[in-house]
Amino acid sequence: MRKIGIWMDKEKAKIVVLQNEEEHMETITSDMEFYNPKGGSRSKTRWGPQDVVQDSKYLEREKHQMRAYFKKLVPKLVDADKIALFGPANTIEKFNAELEENHKNISEKIEAVSKKDSMTDNQIKALMRDFFEGKGH
Repeated sequence: MRKIGIWMDKEKAKIVVLQNEEEHMETITSDMEFYNPKGGSRSKTRWGPQDVVQDSKYLEREKHQMRAYFKKLVPKLVDADKIALFGPANTIEKFNAELEENHKNISEKIEAVSKKDSMTDNQIKALMRDFFEGKGH
C-alpha cells in the first residue's frame, strides 16, 4: 500500500512516500514570488493625490502561481492509496479544494487535512509515519 503525506506551505512541499517499510522524501519548490507591495506614495504638491497600490494585480498573479504549484504536485499523488495533507496557514486548504474541484479520484483518498507549524525533515517523516500507523488520528 502506497501512503503519501505532504507537508506544504507557499514556499515548498515536502512529500513523504511510505511503501513496504520504505520511506522516501522529495521536496518540490513552488517558484512563487513573494510580494511586499509598498504603500502609495505622496504627491509632490502639498495636498495632491496619492498613488494607489493595486493589490488585485498582486493577488491575481499569486493565484496563477499557486495553481502552477499545485499542478506540479498532482502527478505525485496519482498512484497513492492514502493521502494526508499537513502544513501551516491555508495553503493546504486551498490545495485540498483544488483536488476536490478538479481531481475527484485523488481527493477521495485524502484521510486528513491538518494544520502543523514548520518542521524539520525528520519531524515531517515522523509525523507521516505516526499518522499512517494510527497514532496521528
